[in-house]
Amino acid sequence: MALPLTPPLEPQLARAAKELPSGTDWRYEPKWDGFRTLVFRDGGEVRLQSRNGRPMERYFPEILPQVLALPTERVVLDGELIVVVDGAQEFDRLSQRIHPAASRIERLAGETPAAFVAFDLLADGDESLLDLPYDERRARLEGLIVAPVELTPCTRDREAAGAWLTGSSEGVIAKDGTAPYRPGERTGMTKIKRLRTAEAVVKAFRFGKLEGTVGSLILGLYDDEGELREVGHTSGFTGKQKRELLDVLEPYRTHESGAGEPSRWKSEEELVWEGLRPELVAEVTFDHVSGHRIRHGARFKRWRPDKAPQECGIEQLRS
Repeated sequence: MALPLTPPLEPQLARAAKELPSGTDWRYEPKWDGFRTLVFRDGGEVRLQSRNGRPMERYFPEILPQVLALPTERVVLDGELIVVVDGAQEFDRLSQRIHPAASRIERLAGETPAAFVAFDLLADGDESLLDLPYDERRARLEGLIVAPVELTPCTRDREAAGAWLTGSSEGVIAKDGTAPYRPGERTGMTKIKRLRTAEAVVKAFRFGKLEGTVGSLILGLYDDEGELREVGHTSGFTGKQKRELLDVLEPYRTHESGAGEPSRWKSEEELVWEGLRPELVAEVTFDHVSGHRIRHGARFKRWRPDKAPQECGIEQLRS
């Protein structure tokens, strides 16, 4: 490729924040739940690069003709690959595409095709735009993007951006409109995740690494058919809480046990669970849902003795 920027190129990163920044220079975009991806097009050649510099085009072949449909021959874009099913972003469906079997990739590309959402323009023709302020890059991006490539929404209205912290959105990315693009740096851009709350049934637990402690609580929610479905776990307790939890859980133990699905991140011993009668309800907070599961570990807030387990419905993950 003879572009002014070539892969691998580190994307600019966002610094985590708890609130939307305020000020006339800030611009707000929705946070997407997908794979951060840089797109390089030089004539008929297209490359997709992951956040960590790996080539992605073999996993998402349906994106290549989308990029080739843009009204420019040579361009570098920053954006996100997403899969949307019934109006909801499905990260698990996206992850299934990273697979060595070409036949599986081809099938999934047809069943649940991915889309590319563009949110920055890094190079146009022979010109690198990294040193331009975000506002100028955004204006040029708006003049370039056409369907089927999507253009991420953007607003200068902080109050309006707050809507992306509710509903089914993942959160907000705030960008300094005067800032240049700095690959690999966490400057000029912040991310504010949508924090959700749910009341869940504690259906099992796992012992901690230290004897006499609890490592995590396994959470369940009742589906539309009345079945208690596992939806995730909560951990991150203090050492004192881990010891005290054993006494809290002991009256509810069924003394049934089993093991979760194999994981490259956990040993077999860490996957063993101990059953509980579905009578304890915990209030938890979380920020990511994929399908009907909390994708990252939820954070325990408090026990809810006033809440009946049967009231803990899976619709909480849809709101």
